Formats: sequence, structure tokens, C-alpha cells
Amino acid sequence: MILEIEKALNCLNNEGILIYPSDTIWAIGCDATNLKAINKIYKIKKRNRSKPFICLMNDLKMSDKYVKNTNEIKNYLKNKTTPTTVIYDQVKNLNTFPESVAIRISKDEFCSELIRKFNKPIISTSVNISGEQIPFFFNDIKKEILDQVDYIVNLRLNHKLEKPSTIIKFENDKIITLRS
Repeated sequence: MILEIEKALNCLNNEGILIYPSDTIWAIGCDATNLKAINKIYKIKKRNRSKPFICLMNDLKMSDKYVKNTNEIKNYLKNKTTPTTVIYDQVKNLNTFPESVAIRISKDEFCSELIRKFNKPIISTSVNISGEQIPFFFNDIKKEILDQVDYIVNLRLNHKLEKPSTIIKFENDKIITLRS
């Protein structure tokens, strides 16, 4: 795993796009602070730019750097055992997401260590063309996508990854579930 982290770090540090097994599904990602790299993912996925991506972070402390007023959300997330993405409206220090950002704290060993060493959030979005089926297995990822990325993490290639995260948003002191 150490070698894969080093290769993925090299990719991220060079504005690259990588495919990796996340804590939920097979993901395509990049440096969440690099607009050029993010735009590459929009192009690869043929995704409408009005639909933002999820940012993976390695812990709640990292989220403090990028969003304001996180105490209520932190208290909610402390007891969550399933992957949960939270949409925040008060973004700071993240000009690639000026209005709102969706953040998930990854509990996956590879992702957490990669993000810890990278010291910045990474994009995590499904490895599919927008509107098409999410691939559960690495071998289901379209060649069209594989040919456009800079690095494919060589871990868990035979594992089925099929459960996207729950997505919630706090609005007027209430939790709104957008995807369960």
C-alpha cells in the first residue's frame, strides 16, 4: 500500500487524475484545490459543471480549514458508522468550490493515509459518464475513462464497491437527507 500511496501522491502533485478504491465506490479524483484538474474530471465524466463533486478529507480537523461553523455537524458525525457526506454552505480557503462544498471524512485506510500525506482534500466522484451506471467492479469501468486518467491505484481491483455515501445537509437547524 505504501508504494501505491507514493504513486498516487505523485499523480496528485502533478495535476493528475487518478482512479482509486474509495470507502464507498470506485472513484475518480484529483487535488480538490486545483481547478485545472477538476475541469479535467468534468470533461472525462461529461458532467454538467453546475453539479459539484465530493471532497474527501482525512479528519474533521482538516474540514475546519475549509468550512465554517462545523461544531453541530461534528457532533452529528461522531456517531455515524456509515460513510456520510455533508454539504456545507460556508466555504473558506477553497476557491474551487466558492458557494458550497460536499465533504466526507474517509475511514478507508488507503484514502485516509493518501489525504493525510497530501495534506489537502481530494475529489471523490464515481468513475462513470454522468447519467450512466456506476461501476461496482474495477473491470466494469469504461475504457474511454481509463484511457484519460494519469494513474490507476493498484489496490482492491477485484473488490465490489457498490454503496455510495449518504448525503445530508443542515438547513435551519434540521438535517435534510439528500441521498440515503
